[in-house]
Amino acid sequence: MNLIAKTFQGLEPILAQELTELGANDIQIGRRMVSFSGDKEMLYRANFCLRTAIRVLKPILQFKARSADEVYDSVKTIDWSQFLTPQQTFAVDSVVFSPEFRHSKFVAYKVKDAIADQFRERAGQRPNVSVANPDIQLHIHISDYDATLALDSSGESLHRRGYRQEMVAAPLNEVLAAAILLMAGWHGQSDLIDPFCGSGTFCIEAALIARGIAPGVYRKGYAFERWPDFDADLLQQIYDDDSRERPFDHHIYGRDIDPKAVGIANRNVRSARLMQDITIEEADFTKTPLHQADTAPTAATGEPPLIVTNPPYGQRITSPDLIGLYKSIGQRLKREHQGGTAWVLSKEEECFEAIGLKPSLKVPLFNGSLECELRKYVLFAGRLDEHRAAGGRVKTDAERQQMAKQKFHRHRDDDDDTSRDDDNHHFNKFSRRDDERRDFRSRGEARRGDDRGDFRPRGEGRRGNGRDFRAKGNSRAERQEARRRFFGGGGDD
Repeated sequence: MNLIAKTFQGLEPILAQELTELGANDIQIGRRMVSFSGDKEMLYRANFCLRTAIRVLKPILQFKARSADEVYDSVKTIDWSQFLTPQQTFAVDSVVFSPEFRHSKFVAYKVKDAIADQFRERAGQRPNVSVANPDIQLHIHISDYDATLALDSSGESLHRRGYRQEMVAAPLNEVLAAAILLMAGWHGQSDLIDPFCGSGTFCIEAALIARGIAPGVYRKGYAFERWPDFDADLLQQIYDDDSRERPFDHHIYGRDIDPKAVGIANRNVRSARLMQDITIEEADFTKTPLHQADTAPTAATGEPPLIVTNPPYGQRITSPDLIGLYKSIGQRLKREHQGGTAWVLSKEEECFEAIGLKPSLKVPLFNGSLECELRKYVLFAGRLDEHRAAGGRVKTDAERQQMAKQKFHRHRDDDDDTSRDDDNHHFNKFSRRDDERRDFRSRGEARRGDDRGDFRPRGEGRRGNGRDFRAKGNSRAERQEARRRFFGGGGDD
């Protein structure tokens, strides 16, 4: 069967690599998704094992959608009795990028009507819609006039692993955390430190990767378990398969200045049953050595700890002296982490500038709806030319190519939706924003040529009836008269 794994912008190559390691076939990278093929076992394993997917879809119909009637008629060609009964419930999510349809919910309603009408005509009764907990979850995606209708095999978004008991004010998405760790090459080869750990997401995801534990072990269920062809024995076999699990001989350290966050992180670690691998402590980064006795590089480990962190950047969580905090990050990395690598996720350019170190890699990412950047810092003693002369490298050819491509995509994909999946699995956040953007453009086009104003960048001046309100005169009275005429205050207009 053909399948689609959805993810966030910028994470597609990582997801594709995961699918390759899982044994999927026909892997193709798309925009915020990776398509692949496999059997029922691959469908189950993808949901159970993928760390960087937010859901797995099974397409059941592809068609042209040039009108609402075409959507309705096409959906009605499917024999829906093979997927659900009149006694079951269903829901429809939609993502629409189309000049024909202005509202994604309207498309979802047409799909719902087609299904309900078919049941009403054939059986005399129809299944009900249940947004909260449907038996069958459907997803329709329309790009221009190309439509794909799919079964959602995941149900609740896959970033909801099941181990998180509590959250801090701005929790890091589990899928994003896992992807960053995989980008950093983390496989448990050293200790790991997150000095701004919050609710402990980086630490827990790092421990799961290090031990090869599938993120699905904590899940309560998947949408495919309600499908008519669900194979409970096959899912149990996948659940019991521990062939990918391995020992972890190092340790993970999380620190945070907020005692409430430390308490939440420790409860989440206990929920994930990873206390032997993770230590969470209260600590002020500006006053605590980056490497304490238990994390300093030793001859036994051979590798300095990997640092992966998401410091506050003044959006949802801030610091009394944000720039000072980032200056201390740069100072501590340079003085105390020589020979190591640090990955920092943040948003504001002035924060990165305050670090004062040159990154070897910049990756544009979205943390929820916030456009952020992940930067990699390779730390070394002395000058850069001396480091290179000694055979050291701070940036590979692959990283240079990656930066060039990601910069291009960052500007090209400004119409992307990478916001965090919500509880009700609604995918239409971009569509609503896109509708507003189209409305704004149409309003601007309608007003162009109107003498009362146009949409010009600030500073170019607003011209009406051929005059500029900044018109100059030989005296103050003449300049005031020019302004009055422009703004309708009198004259021969």
